[in-house]
Amino acid sequence: MELAVSVIICTHNPKSDYFDKVLAALRSQTLLFEQWELLLIDNASEQLLSSVIDLSWHPKARHLREEELGLTPARLRGIREAKAETLVFVDDDNVLESDYLEVALQISKDYPMIAVWGGQTIPEFEVIPPDWTKRYWGYLAVREFEQERWSNLIHQHETTPYGAGLCVRKIVAEKYAYLVKHDPMRLGLGRKGSDNKARILFACEDTDIAFTSCDMGFGTGIFTALRLKHLIPASRITEEYLERIVEGTTYSLTILESFRGKIPNSQEPLWKIKLSEYYRLWKMHPKERRLFKAQIRGKALAVQKILNPQ
Repeated sequence: MELAVSVIICTHNPKSDYFDKVLAALRSQTLLFEQWELLLIDNASEQLLSSVIDLSWHPKARHLREEELGLTPARLRGIREAKAETLVFVDDDNVLESDYLEVALQISKDYPMIAVWGGQTIPEFEVIPPDWTKRYWGYLAVREFEQERWSNLIHQHETTPYGAGLCVRKIVAEKYAYLVKHDPMRLGLGRKGSDNKARILFACEDTDIAFTSCDMGFGTGIFTALRLKHLIPASRITEEYLERIVEGTTYSLTILESFRGKIPNSQEPLWKIKLSEYYRLWKMHPKERRLFKAQIRGKALAVQKILNPQ
């Protein structure tokens, strides 16, 4: 039977209880094992995952070790090793619905003009988060919606899927890999190691993949039938963590958009916020003001990097 899907899990020191659920969901997929392979990319974990994680239940599973630390290098390794024409990136805290791979494969057949797609990411919080954090859940890759959307427009974020459960045609993944290989700034996007070791949390390598699809004349889309649970520990809904991820995502997105001609106005002082934004800041929850300032810092850092890339 033809190999149709390559599932790629990139992980660094995964939480064992979360990862057990991730693998259990993959083991329960309705798509026959013969139609998909499983690549577990051990991204420089302290303990060799091949020695502690059993993949023998899947006849087409492989352990791969990537010593260069970072989500982007790990994904590039997965792209190089994948054998199927449709790739599905699964994070080490993503619990797929049992039909996720089957639906992803059907979408690849029904929508040949779309090359990068995703679905709904339903949060499963370890503890109930404060109400004020809800507007920031998108930074945690949480997305729920009732209508499918797609387009072929760059910077159209409403149709740009998140990295959790990201589905990509290999032709686009390989083009993205080529671009990253020749651009150190692109390689700098994405996480590097454990969340608790980074001052800010870089991101948007998944958005770069999606925009590459548009560069190549394809589209991006999000589909209601694709569903997964995102396991979110208590540490990720703290004010401190959200500040780091807001700053890092703002920085990364500004860098990413500059690759495609959207250059921030370097002549306007970054501290100069429009009156409407001052009003919005005044209306915010006190904790949100800290995150708003993190956005400003992230943009300022990105502008400095764009103007002085060395």
